[in-house]
Amino acid sequence: MGKKKLNSVPETVNEDNSLDVGTAADVEAIMKKYDNESNTRIWEGVPAQIVRWISVLFSLYCIIVTLFSKEMPEIRLTRFLGFIVIIGYLYYPIKKGIQKVNYLPWYDIVIMILGSSPFFYFALNAKKIVFEATSVTDKWYMVVMAILSILALMELCRRCVGIPILCVVGALLIYTFSTVRFGKVIYDLFYTTTGVMNTPINVCAKYIVVFIIFGAFLERTGISAFFIDLANSLCGSSAGGPAKVAVVSSALCGMVSGSSVGNTVTTGSVTIPMMKRCGYKPEFAGAVEAASSTGGQIMPPIMGAAAFLMAEYMGVPYGTVALKAILPAVLYFLGIYLAVHLEARKLNLKGIPREELPKLRNLLPKMYLLLPLVVLVVIVSTNMLTMQMAATIAIFCCIFVGLLNKDNRLSINKIVEALEAGGKGSITVAVACAMAGLVAGCITSTGLASDLIRVIVQVSGGKPLIALFLTMLCCIVLGMGVPTTANYCIMAATCAPILIDPRIGVPLVAAHFFVFYFGIVADITPPVALAAYAGSAIAKAPPMKTAFNATRIAIAAFIVPYILAMNPAMVFEFEGSGSVVLEVALIVVSSILGIFGVAAALNGFLFRPINPIFRVVLAAGGLCMMIPGMLTDVIGLGLVAAVVAFQKLGVKNNEAAA
Repeated sequence: MGKKKLNSVPETVNEDNSLDVGTAADVEAIMKKYDNESNTRIWEGVPAQIVRWISVLFSLYCIIVTLFSKEMPEIRLTRFLGFIVIIGYLYYPIKKGIQKVNYLPWYDIVIMILGSSPFFYFALNAKKIVFEATSVTDKWYMVVMAILSILALMELCRRCVGIPILCVVGALLIYTFSTVRFGKVIYDLFYTTTGVMNTPINVCAKYIVVFIIFGAFLERTGISAFFIDLANSLCGSSAGGPAKVAVVSSALCGMVSGSSVGNTVTTGSVTIPMMKRCGYKPEFAGAVEAASSTGGQIMPPIMGAAAFLMAEYMGVPYGTVALKAILPAVLYFLGIYLAVHLEARKLNLKGIPREELPKLRNLLPKMYLLLPLVVLVVIVSTNMLTMQMAATIAIFCCIFVGLLNKDNRLSINKIVEALEAGGKGSITVAVACAMAGLVAGCITSTGLASDLIRVIVQVSGGKPLIALFLTMLCCIVLGMGVPTTANYCIMAATCAPILIDPRIGVPLVAAHFFVFYFGIVADITPPVALAAYAGSAIAKAPPMKTAFNATRIAIAAFIVPYILAMNPAMVFEFEGSGSVVLEVALIVVSSILGIFGVAAALNGFLFRPINPIFRVVLAAGGLCMMIPGMLTDVIGLGLVAAVVAFQKLGVKNNEAAA
């Protein structure tokens, strides 16, 4: 039984000596097919160094500006967007599949210049432009500059983010220009902070970029390998252990990576081959990793950087957002854990022999790798310093920790790599946030938000459950192929106000968590399930089949948002004067049992295979336990308990007969 190493992705070999795990090239090929962000230009030699150092200097610039700049937003944000346009066109070609080395066509140079110049012109003349107010659009060249910059951003969005968000922006722009005076639209969208320079790009430039850089440094400390070893040590020996390792390690890695796809590739290259060796089907192995990695976007403290936007939109401290996110995230991963455990029981899979697993006592000395995260959480939660200062201190902690890690020592080259990765990683997020700003600007200019609310309320008849379902569909469709941060911005501008409306009555925090969760699950929901496609490439499984499996495994992601919307105690929002501890305990217990019932029904196995009728009963019982109210909890508990008892009794009878 031979083995050979292909790039950085482990592989296993079947008994017929055929490879059954995708290589790094397979992952790259499928991501270039489906993921726009993976399609970058090929730079080599001197040009590669020039582009690299432009990204490095941009990262350093962002850190310095976010810490020390006192400039007015119109100066700071336009300059930031000007740099984003330049760097963006250096990385992203006009279409997929362009393989020419060191190739930057003349038209991209023209777009780069025409698209970035208006932003820099605005930054140099910001005070004069702000003073002139709406009269600025009386000058034809000011209108032309605004149009050129917006079009350049939209084209860059098409290249690195994708078509779906652009379709939304395009439709809203057409509607806005047809209902509002042309000059006012141009002024609102480009020359004020209600359009391109809206809240999303402001938060991106102020907080998110620094945290992206922090994540890049943290990855280079070797913490991902530590998390995988820790997960192996804790649950690798249990039934179907490798899948449980994938769940735990992805939860830990994903909370700092900020990317469902990136986390899938990083941890999946290790966990998916382990799952296949254990006996899981390829599509199931890829789906487990994709579902777990997507959950990293909802895991505190980073939450894909969306936590900072949520704090800004809801008007609450960042620490409060992170605290409220803990319980839903735990329930999400518990749902996946139950799904893989039941699958392991159904297939009678074993764990990894303990002698092959890392020893916990050997991992304890490496706990210092957690120092950057601990420092970050302590500073932010105690409000000792600003969030951007906390991230900067955490970056220095990463450097310190990286120097101590003899197994993966942080070198000067790795520091440069981290700064380069931070600069490059900021492009997609910044462009998507700019598009989210355009969405918000169009909705504000036209008053479309009130129209959307009225339509949803009319269609739902004022019934919260129907309104939640319609909002869920909107979030999944709008979130397909869109980065976490921009995804949430669009949801917060278009969908959250619908739920907050008094006629629907969902509390503010619960409404924002609801739309955030359903925007995130677009990463594993067909037809645009980027994380599932990445997992399928490593697992050598059909992409769509992997996506459907991921949706089934992550069923908790489709249930938990409804629970917290109908019972805000899930996010520590309480009504009345009852016992807070008791209320939380009840919702946690009923939710766990409910998720267990639904997961078992979907899997079709408990102690033995479940017949279709009992699967329906089990699912009904699980769903009942997720509906607030003592009556539904009692009914749900009775149904789930009855099926469990019947299953257990059947197993005992079979054993007695045997």
